[in-house]
Amino acid sequence: MSKFIFSIVIIMLTGCSEHALKNQNSHGLIYCAEANPVSFNPQITTLGSTIDLTSNQLYNRLISIDANTGKFLPELAKFWEISKDRKKITFELRQDVQFHQTDYFTPTRNFNADDVVFTFSRLFDAYNPYHFVGGGQYPYFQSIGLDQLIKSIIKESDYRVSFELFDAQSSFLANIATDFSVILSAEYAKNLEINETLDNLDNFPVGTGPYKFKDYKRDILIRYYKHKSYWKHPVELEQLVYDITPNSTTRIAKMLTNECDVTPHPNSSQLSILASRNDIKVQKEPNLNIGFWAFNTQKAPFDDSRVRRALAHAVDIEKIMHAVYLDNGKRLESILPNDSWAYQAQVNMPNYNPELAKRLLQQAGIVEGFKMDLWAMPVARIYNPNARKMAELIQSDLKKIGITVNIVEYEWNTFIKKLEEHAHDTVLLGWSADTPDPDNFFSPLLSCAAALNGKNAANWCDPEFDLLLSKALDTIEIEERKEFYFQAQQMVIQELPLLPIAQGMRFQASSTSVENIEIKSFGGVSLAKARKL
Repeated sequence: MSKFIFSIVIIMLTGCSEHALKNQNSHGLIYCAEANPVSFNPQITTLGSTIDLTSNQLYNRLISIDANTGKFLPELAKFWEISKDRKKITFELRQDVQFHQTDYFTPTRNFNADDVVFTFSRLFDAYNPYHFVGGGQYPYFQSIGLDQLIKSIIKESDYRVSFELFDAQSSFLANIATDFSVILSAEYAKNLEINETLDNLDNFPVGTGPYKFKDYKRDILIRYYKHKSYWKHPVELEQLVYDITPNSTTRIAKMLTNECDVTPHPNSSQLSILASRNDIKVQKEPNLNIGFWAFNTQKAPFDDSRVRRALAHAVDIEKIMHAVYLDNGKRLESILPNDSWAYQAQVNMPNYNPELAKRLLQQAGIVEGFKMDLWAMPVARIYNPNARKMAELIQSDLKKIGITVNIVEYEWNTFIKKLEEHAHDTVLLGWSADTPDPDNFFSPLLSCAAALNGKNAANWCDPEFDLLLSKALDTIEIEERKEFYFQAQQMVIQELPLLPIAQGMRFQASSTSVENIEIKSFGGVSLAKARKL
């Protein structure tokens, strides 16, 4: 974007900024968000934009993970015990934790074991009245097989609950600690059932988190109020307002005119503009993520690994690193980022070699080239700050080997919906980790279960690959797990259902008057302790 256009946007916004500022609560914070939420329940989506808006602000989990040490920390569970065979995990629950009192629900009791049983039973129990509400899709849990792992959940007392598993699994606690494993109110669910308004469970949230839901106007804003009885610590902000601003340029312009206190994911090209302001600070944080190009392996000619490898050799990744990441990302050499404990650089990663690409296409019987769609995300994400730009570079490179690329874009939520229907040929996408566990990259992205629920963008299902993942989860011996994950990484690069491209940095811009925004190296952002000076 030229500086001229950028200036016009700023001038236009300046005209309305005074009005907006007059209405801004001096004790509130305005966070300019990049997308509408698909739900107010993070259990039913894997979209990072929705996780950022909901999980850490409205809810709590049983446990969390220390981002620095990797150790599990108590949250709604005070402590936990694991049986010798690792098939039974018992949580002792915290008392005196209050759920939100809202315009639409007044709780009569505090959090207890009934809420844990209800929350997780919904995910796998088809007889739970809420299991099929909203379509019965719980993409994260289904893609990692958690819905098939839990045998039963037993309430042992009001503040003690046990999970019985069919098999011991080394990543169980890590998955219980993710932003998806939020605890819902069983009493609120029962209330909605009586009133036959079950859909409200996911649309009008009730949690135990630092903020409670007030209102939502699609494409405009979300408003939360402070949860005055929050159990963990005092909440500083009276209000938290999300200004829905999908356009990145407009978000940055609003930041410059003080209409936003915080905005996520500025493009690399916008960082210098933001950094030039004394009243704005830019956070640049490492993050466990991968940006990739996925091929729909159930569609010809992408069902042929020689074609996938030819496409991979035809693209100049170094050019992408300079033009898209502006040298703020790391080129990937595996499906895992290189700061994962199971990472192993792959010697057969495709390098830029257009002549080899042509020969591979000829071996696959493709002489005249072909036409294909390339879907590009309409939003900037940590793992891909500018998918449109990346798509244009790939389009230019593939033209040199006789392939015509049609770049396809949709509104973000529509994009995800169509992607889950596997309507694409190829797609530029990515994944930000929810835990440091390596399985968090493999199972949600490439398992057969993830292909079934639409989250596997490569639509790739290989029982041998799934068996490697199962073997890795069946042991707690780190060296043994590493060996299985080394084999899994080799298999991905050999078959290339997707081409890993880059690991991005997480950027966030905020006013210098805002403090204590927590950005972890995995999972969503937390505004629980945020305050304004």
